[in-house]
Amino acid sequence: MENKPIKGGEFIIRDVHYSEVFTPDEWKEEQLMISQMCEDFIHQEVLPFLDRTDNMENGLMESILEKAGELGLLGLSVPEDLGGLGVDFKTSLLATEYLGTGYSFSVSFGAHTGIGTLPILYYGNQNQKEKYIPKLASGEWKAAYCLTEPGAGSDANSGKTKAKLSDDGKHYILNGQKMWITNAGFADLLTVFAKIDDDKNLTAFIVEAKSEGITLNPEEKKMGIKGSSTRQVFFNNVLVPVENMLSVRENGFKIALNILNIGRIKLAAGVLGGAKGAIGLTVKYANEREQFGRAISKYGAIRYKLAEQVINTYALEAATYRAGQNIDDAILALQNSGLEKGDATLKGIEQFAAECAILKVAGSEILDYVVDEAVQIHGGMGYSAESMVERAYRDARINRIFEGTNEINRMLAVDMVLRKALKGELDLMGPAMQVSNELMSIPDFGEMSAGTLEPERRYLSGFKKTLLMIAGAAVQKLMQSLAKEQEILMNIADIAISTYLAESALLRAEKKIHMKGEAHSELDIEIVRTFFYETACKIEKSARDAIYSFAEGDEARIMLMGLKRFTKTEIFNVKDARQKIAQRLIEKNKYCF
Repeated sequence: MENKPIKGGEFIIRDVHYSEVFTPDEWKEEQLMISQMCEDFIHQEVLPFLDRTDNMENGLMESILEKAGELGLLGLSVPEDLGGLGVDFKTSLLATEYLGTGYSFSVSFGAHTGIGTLPILYYGNQNQKEKYIPKLASGEWKAAYCLTEPGAGSDANSGKTKAKLSDDGKHYILNGQKMWITNAGFADLLTVFAKIDDDKNLTAFIVEAKSEGITLNPEEKKMGIKGSSTRQVFFNNVLVPVENMLSVRENGFKIALNILNIGRIKLAAGVLGGAKGAIGLTVKYANEREQFGRAISKYGAIRYKLAEQVINTYALEAATYRAGQNIDDAILALQNSGLEKGDATLKGIEQFAAECAILKVAGSEILDYVVDEAVQIHGGMGYSAESMVERAYRDARINRIFEGTNEINRMLAVDMVLRKALKGELDLMGPAMQVSNELMSIPDFGEMSAGTLEPERRYLSGFKKTLLMIAGAAVQKLMQSLAKEQEILMNIADIAISTYLAESALLRAEKKIHMKGEAHSELDIEIVRTFFYETACKIEKSARDAIYSFAEGDEARIMLMGLKRFTKTEIFNVKDARQKIAQRLIEKNKYCF
């Protein structure tokens, strides 16, 4: 265990002790009160009106957002002097988790409080913040974020929307088109990205939606999240006061990237809530539905699915709040060094941008798995539009596209870590060379420690060695062309994602054992052991795919032998472990981990 705080991406090369992470067993009373308030709000103000919101009843979503504003839920991340509650980052994640069970509302809420509010909060000058943030925190005004264009999605900086300074120098004249804009139908304030003249990079502007020259297309017809407003926005000679430029000229692309980092980890928290909610619906149905004379929750095939839902959700929760605490620690350290809170927050989150991308991918794909199995367990009822899980299934799909597609985020995660290595911020080469030397040495076949979760800690070391072996060899072999080898980058990213979640789950269980003892952590142990068993299989497949893609001859054979060593696990009865996990879920009749 090292004394200095962990850096973003450093999990690959550093052994982390459970004392360094935050786990869900450590929430304080005040934080739990916030989560309870969010849960009550969803049950009282959102769930009873789902059909009405999905039918886009005029004014309904706006009124729900206003009620959230009255409770302070729209200003959780806003400082108190601007009308908010000023909670720390991980507490804002907790609120996002509990509000993540709100289907379309959670999308409107996330767009307003995240990409709608935060650009002004973190990049606005004092006048801009004082003018707009209190209205956004209270819900008096609603916000939207206008970045995507018909020809500029993942490649956001290629947008064609233009801004030109007026002859009198008092306004920028805005012309262009934006699409897929969440909250566009009722937003009062827009953060719009455009290029001034022939600039290379985007500039951001704060635009009031009532400005002359702004028009909207009709609401989009979508697969899911039907209750959230999604429209195209057109700007035809819109006059934007020069004082409404956000930050400085050509800083828009950086603003977009940094706000998306926040959006990615917030998405992970939101889908975590959605996954728990879907599991709750599913176990209740499994306990009620009878076939062949008994509840379907008594059948092994169903218990397998319930257990897998829990295992993956447990790991996601561990990873999300681990990263949230890391970000809080980084923000505090930067503040102590003299940075203002807003700047410290941005830099703190930026340090863990790779983890944010990892969590976005993992969270959206875990939710997809959970809701898919929820529909399957519900059978024909799950396919009926009258069931809640049918809505959950459709609503979940967008999360693999939101905040940058999962393919883009996989490649971003690898790219950001490699860039840190090139800058000397992370020493990946040293550990990678150690693994390379180990491949040529005689394996250590010493006995594995029999302590609780000690085998899993050893497996974790093998996962990290696999990641270093594959990434190191790919960089050395392919060099500059690696950036074009997207399949290999995706393999590396999948190994990193699996490793991060496995370590997070392990640390969570180890900390619970330390806090409450093994007797109270029995199911945590079973969850971690099963997750590691599955993770070893996933990592072996991703690594083998990568090796076959760029290595051959003796090099490939040596790496494959190392891979077999690094991903080897001992015999473990996964069926019994899943049975125990599912049995607890069935007994409690709700998500209880």
